[in-house]
Amino acid sequence: MSQMVPHIIVELEAMRKYPAELFFRGDLELLKHPKVSIVGTRTPSLYTQQITEEIAKALRKRGVCIVSGAAMGVDAIAHRAAGTDNTIAVLGCGVDIRYPVVNSDLIASIEREGLLLSPFNDGFRATNWSFVVRNELVVALGEMLVVTEADLKSGSLRSVEYALKMGKKIYVVPHRIGESRGTHALILSGDAEVIWDVEAFASQFGEAVESDVPKDDFFYFCQKMPTLDEALATFGERVYEAELEGVVTIHNGIVRLQ
Repeated sequence: MSQMVPHIIVELEAMRKYPAELFFRGDLELLKHPKVSIVGTRTPSLYTQQITEEIAKALRKRGVCIVSGAAMGVDAIAHRAAGTDNTIAVLGCGVDIRYPVVNSDLIASIEREGLLLSPFNDGFRATNWSFVVRNELVVALGEMLVVTEADLKSGSLRSVEYALKMGKKIYVVPHRIGESRGTHALILSGDAEVIWDVEAFASQFGEAVESDVPKDDFFYFCQKMPTLDEALATFGERVYEAELEGVVTIHNGIVRLQ
Protein backbone atom coordinates (compact mmCIF):
# COMPACT_ATOMS: atom_id res chain seq x y z
CA MET A 1 0.00 0.00 0.00
CA SER A 2 1.12 3.53 -0.73
CA GLN A 3 1.36 5.99 2.14
CA MET A 4 0.26 9.59 2.32
CA VAL A 5 2.97 12.24 2.60
CA PRO A 6 2.78 13.16 6.31
CA HIS A 7 3.71 16.83 6.00
CA ILE A 8 3.31 19.86 3.77
CA ILE A 9 5.74 20.07 0.86
CA VAL A 10 6.52 23.78 0.78
CA GLU A 11 7.36 23.82 -2.93
CA LEU A 12 3.86 22.64 -3.83
CA GLU A 13 2.30 25.74 -2.29
CA ALA A 14 3.24 27.43 -5.58
CA MET A 15 0.53 25.36 -7.32
CA ARG A 16 -2.88 26.84 -8.10
CA LYS A 17 -4.29 24.47 -5.49
CA TYR A 18 -2.31 22.31 -3.10
CA PRO A 19 -3.13 18.60 -3.68
CA ALA A 20 -5.90 17.35 -1.43
CA GLU A 21 -3.97 14.09 -1.07
CA LEU A 22 -0.43 13.10 -1.95
CA PHE A 23 0.78 9.51 -1.94
CA PHE A 24 4.32 8.17 -2.00
CA ARG A 25 6.57 5.17 -2.03
CA GLY A 26 10.29 5.56 -1.38
CA ASP A 27 12.60 8.03 0.31
CA LEU A 28 11.00 11.31 1.41
CA GLU A 29 14.43 12.64 2.38
CA LEU A 30 14.97 13.46 -1.32
CA LEU A 31 12.47 16.29 -0.92
CA LYS A 32 15.03 18.09 1.25
CA HIS A 33 17.64 18.13 -1.53
CA PRO A 34 18.04 20.87 -4.13
CA LYS A 35 15.82 19.86 -7.04
CA VAL A 36 15.67 20.58 -10.77
CA SER A 37 12.77 19.53 -13.01
CA ILE A 38 13.65 18.14 -16.45
CA VAL A 39 11.01 17.48 -19.12
CA GLY A 40 10.78 17.08 -22.86
CA THR A 41 9.52 15.10 -25.81
CA ARG A 42 8.73 11.40 -25.71
CA THR A 43 10.66 10.96 -28.99
CA PRO A 44 13.97 12.77 -28.44
CA SER A 45 16.66 13.00 -31.06
CA LEU A 46 20.01 11.35 -30.37
CA TYR A 47 21.43 14.80 -29.61
CA THR A 48 18.66 15.46 -27.07
CA GLN A 49 19.20 12.07 -25.46
CA GLN A 50 22.89 12.85 -25.02
CA ILE A 51 22.45 16.39 -23.69
CA THR A 52 19.67 15.37 -21.30
CA GLU A 53 21.94 12.69 -19.85
CA GLU A 54 24.84 15.15 -19.54
CA ILE A 55 22.70 17.70 -17.69
CA ALA A 56 21.27 15.14 -15.25
CA LYS A 57 24.70 13.67 -14.51
CA ALA A 58 26.29 17.09 -14.01
CA LEU A 59 23.56 18.01 -11.53
CA ARG A 60 23.89 14.68 -9.73
CA LYS A 61 27.58 15.38 -9.10
CA ARG A 62 26.47 18.48 -7.24
CA GLY A 63 23.91 16.68 -5.09
CA VAL A 64 20.91 17.96 -7.08
CA CYS A 65 17.87 15.67 -7.25
CA ILE A 66 16.17 15.36 -10.64
CA VAL A 67 12.36 15.56 -10.86
CA SER A 68 10.42 14.32 -13.87
CA GLY A 69 7.25 12.49 -14.88
CA ALA A 70 8.43 8.92 -15.63
CA ALA A 71 7.21 9.18 -19.23
CA MET A 72 9.00 7.72 -22.24
CA GLY A 73 11.78 9.75 -23.81
CA VAL A 74 13.34 12.70 -21.99
CA ASP A 75 11.72 11.87 -18.63
CA ALA A 76 13.12 8.34 -18.52
CA ILE A 77 16.57 9.47 -19.68
CA ALA A 78 16.71 12.14 -16.97
CA HIS A 79 15.66 9.70 -14.23
CA ARG A 80 18.24 7.10 -15.27
CA ALA A 81 21.10 9.58 -15.68
CA ALA A 82 20.36 11.11 -12.29
CA GLY A 83 20.56 7.67 -10.69
CA THR A 84 17.40 6.06 -9.37
CA ASP A 85 18.53 6.87 -5.83
CA ASN A 86 18.65 10.57 -6.71
CA THR A 87 15.40 11.15 -8.56
CA ILE A 88 11.74 11.87 -7.89
CA ALA A 89 9.16 10.50 -10.34
CA VAL A 90 5.73 12.13 -10.26
CA LEU A 91 3.07 9.83 -11.69
CA GLY A 92 -0.19 10.52 -13.47
CA CYS A 93 -1.64 7.31 -12.03
CA GLY A 94 -1.67 5.57 -8.66
CA VAL A 95 1.75 4.85 -7.19
CA ASP A 96 0.99 1.13 -7.34
CA ILE A 97 0.70 1.17 -11.15
CA ARG A 98 3.75 0.87 -13.40
CA TYR A 99 2.85 3.19 -16.27
CA PRO A 100 4.00 3.46 -18.97
CA VAL A 101 4.72 -0.29 -19.10
CA VAL A 102 7.91 0.30 -21.08
CA ASN A 103 9.30 2.09 -18.00
CA SER A 104 8.03 -0.43 -15.43
CA ASP A 105 11.52 -1.58 -14.41
CA LEU A 106 12.69 2.02 -14.08
CA ILE A 107 9.68 2.98 -11.94
CA ALA A 108 10.18 -0.08 -9.74
CA SER A 109 13.83 0.88 -9.24
CA ILE A 110 12.88 4.44 -8.30
CA GLU A 111 10.40 3.04 -5.78
CA ARG A 112 13.19 1.00 -4.14
CA GLU A 113 15.92 3.65 -4.23
CA GLY A 114 14.36 7.05 -4.98
CA LEU A 115 10.87 8.51 -4.55
CA LEU A 116 7.54 8.06 -6.32
CA LEU A 117 4.83 10.67 -5.78
CA SER A 118 1.24 10.87 -6.97
CA PRO A 119 -1.87 12.88 -6.08
CA PHE A 120 -3.96 9.83 -7.03
CA ASN A 121 -5.08 6.84 -4.97
CA ASP A 122 -3.77 3.33 -5.57
CA GLY A 123 -5.57 1.78 -8.50
CA PHE A 124 -6.17 5.07 -10.33
CA ARG A 125 -5.35 4.73 -14.02
CA ALA A 126 -3.87 7.59 -15.99
CA THR A 127 -6.07 9.91 -18.08
CA ASN A 128 -5.30 12.97 -20.20
CA TRP A 129 -6.27 15.32 -17.38
CA SER A 130 -4.26 13.43 -14.76
CA PHE A 131 -1.11 14.03 -16.80
CA VAL A 132 -1.85 17.75 -16.65
CA VAL A 133 -1.99 17.54 -12.85
CA ARG A 134 1.23 15.49 -12.90
CA ASN A 135 2.98 18.14 -15.00
CA GLU A 136 2.13 20.93 -12.55
CA LEU A 137 3.51 18.88 -9.66
CA VAL A 138 6.75 18.20 -11.55
CA VAL A 139 7.26 21.90 -12.20
CA ALA A 140 6.39 22.98 -8.66
CA LEU A 141 8.91 20.64 -7.03
CA GLY A 142 11.93 21.93 -8.93
CA GLU A 143 13.82 25.15 -8.30
CA MET A 144 13.85 25.61 -12.08
CA LEU A 145 12.60 23.88 -15.20
CA VAL A 146 14.80 22.45 -17.97
CA VAL A 147 13.16 21.58 -21.30
CA THR A 148 15.61 19.72 -23.53
CA GLU A 149 13.35 19.30 -26.59
CA ALA A 150 9.72 20.19 -27.32
CA ASP A 151 7.44 20.69 -30.27
CA LEU A 152 4.90 23.48 -30.52
CA LYS A 153 1.66 22.68 -28.64
CA SER A 154 3.40 19.90 -26.70
CA GLY A 155 2.78 18.87 -23.12
CA SER A 156 6.19 20.25 -22.23
CA LEU A 157 5.03 23.74 -23.19
CA ARG A 158 2.11 23.31 -20.79
CA SER A 159 4.74 22.70 -18.13
CA VAL A 160 6.42 25.93 -19.21
CA GLU A 161 3.15 27.80 -18.63
CA TYR A 162 3.12 26.53 -15.06
CA ALA A 163 6.74 27.54 -14.56
CA LEU A 164 6.04 31.07 -15.80
CA LYS A 165 3.07 31.43 -13.45
CA MET A 166 5.21 30.21 -10.56
CA GLY A 167 8.03 32.62 -11.43
CA LYS A 168 10.54 29.84 -12.01
CA LYS A 169 13.52 30.09 -14.35
CA ILE A 170 13.23 28.09 -17.55
CA TYR A 171 16.22 26.68 -19.41
CA VAL A 172 16.45 25.09 -22.85
CA VAL A 173 19.27 23.69 -24.97
CA PRO A 174 20.17 24.94 -28.48
CA HIS A 175 18.89 22.97 -31.46
CA ARG A 176 19.27 23.20 -35.23
CA ILE A 177 16.83 25.32 -37.23
CA GLY A 178 13.59 23.43 -37.78
CA GLU A 179 14.09 21.16 -34.78
CA SER A 180 12.51 21.51 -31.32
CA ARG A 181 10.33 24.41 -32.45
CA GLY A 182 8.82 24.71 -28.99
CA THR A 183 12.10 25.54 -27.30
CA HIS A 184 13.07 27.87 -30.16
CA ALA A 185 9.84 29.78 -29.53
CA LEU A 186 10.76 30.13 -25.85
CA ILE A 187 14.14 31.57 -26.79
CA LEU A 188 12.56 34.05 -29.22
CA SER A 189 10.00 35.17 -26.64
CA GLY A 190 12.69 35.64 -24.01
CA ASP A 191 10.95 33.23 -21.64
CA ALA A 192 13.88 30.80 -21.49
CA GLU A 193 17.63 30.96 -21.07
CA VAL A 194 19.88 28.79 -23.23
CA ILE A 195 22.24 26.24 -21.71
CA TRP A 196 25.32 26.83 -23.84
CA ASP A 197 27.62 24.94 -21.48
CA VAL A 198 26.38 22.11 -19.25
CA GLU A 199 29.10 22.48 -16.62
CA ALA A 200 28.62 26.24 -16.41
CA PHE A 201 24.88 25.72 -15.96
CA ALA A 202 25.31 23.05 -13.27
CA SER A 203 27.97 25.04 -11.42
CA GLN A 204 25.32 27.37 -10.00
CA PHE A 205 24.71 24.50 -7.56
CA GLY A 206 28.36 24.28 -6.55
CA GLU A 207 31.37 22.26 -7.61
CA ALA A 208 31.18 18.77 -9.07
CA VAL A 209 32.07 16.01 -6.63
CA GLU A 210 33.05 12.69 -8.20
CA SER A 211 33.21 10.66 -4.99
CA ASP A 212 30.20 9.14 -3.23
CA VAL A 213 30.20 11.65 -0.39
CA PRO A 214 26.92 11.48 1.58
CA LYS A 215 24.56 14.23 0.36
CA ASP A 216 23.72 15.52 3.82
CA ASP A 217 23.52 18.98 5.43
CA PHE A 218 27.30 19.15 5.65
CA PHE A 219 27.67 18.47 1.91
CA TYR A 220 25.22 21.19 0.88
CA PHE A 221 26.74 23.66 3.34
CA CYS A 222 30.20 23.10 1.90
CA GLN A 223 28.89 23.47 -1.67
CA LYS A 224 28.48 27.16 -0.85
CA MET A 225 32.24 27.40 -0.11
CA PRO A 226 31.88 28.85 3.40
CA THR A 227 34.70 30.40 5.39
CA LEU A 228 36.41 28.14 7.90
CA ASP A 229 34.93 30.19 10.74
CA GLU A 230 31.41 29.72 9.34
CA ALA A 231 31.93 25.98 8.92
CA LEU A 232 33.33 25.56 12.44
CA ALA A 233 30.47 27.58 13.94
CA THR A 234 27.94 25.27 12.27
CA PHE A 235 29.63 21.85 12.28
CA GLY A 236 32.50 22.12 14.76
CA GLU A 237 35.14 19.37 14.68
CA ARG A 238 33.43 17.62 11.79
CA VAL A 239 35.14 20.13 9.49
CA TYR A 240 38.62 18.94 10.48
CA GLU A 241 37.51 15.30 10.38
CA ALA A 242 36.28 15.81 6.83
CA GLU A 243 39.60 17.41 5.91
CA LEU A 244 41.52 14.40 7.26
CA GLU A 245 39.23 12.06 5.32
CA GLY A 246 39.88 14.00 2.12
CA VAL A 247 36.26 15.10 1.82
CA VAL A 248 37.08 18.81 1.96
CA THR A 249 40.08 21.07 1.57
CA ILE A 250 40.74 24.23 3.55
CA HIS A 251 42.69 26.88 1.66
CA ASN A 252 42.98 30.60 2.39
CA GLY A 253 40.26 30.26 4.99
CA ILE A 254 37.72 28.74 2.55
CA VAL A 255 36.24 25.23 2.84
CA ARG A 256 35.73 23.38 -0.45
CA LEU A 257 34.54 19.89 -1.27
CA GLN A 258 37.16 17.66 -2.89
